[in-house]
Amino acid sequence: MEIRIEATDLPGRSCPAPADSAFSLYDGVHVAVQRRNRPAELLDPQPGDASSATWTLPCTAADAAAGVDFTGPYVQGGPGGRFVYLSWGTVEEGGGFTMFRRAKLMLGAVPGPVAEAAVRDGLLVGRLGLTDARGMPRCARVEPPVVAWYAGSDLRPDAAW
Repeated sequence: MEIRIEATDLPGRSCPAPADSAFSLYDGVHVAVQRRNRPAELLDPQPGDASSATWTLPCTAADAAAGVDFTGPYVQGGPGGRFVYLSWGTVEEGGGFTMFRRAKLMLGAVPGPVAEAAVRDGLLVGRLGLTDARGMPRCARVEPPVVAWYAGSDLRPDAAW
């Protein structure tokens, strides 16, 4: 099974840093999926000014008391609290990534019927915009309606989102 994250509305390659930061501006902003228990291991960093970004993550799914339990190398957290981290950071000329914030895509917020259909289809898709209401990189807990979850069979190639 796979989880595909489809993102649009990225915030740009620079953004203001918080007032208590050592920096006034984060420059060279990128976003990537963080591997479980390996914060420095990132899947496919994308520039913050890309028109869109897509990541495909391998996962497994099992029935659990609270519904479907997704696990895999990019799925964080324990049963009942699983999520995927989107890590925001700056990329220096040498390629080093310095994280400054993260978004948690909460898998427990996937509606039960969608999760069950995704298991049958082998594909769960999360679609979201990555710029928050203040024009900054989206961070913190991300749940519907900010992220829309679909099973593979619910997607039409011609559907706009």
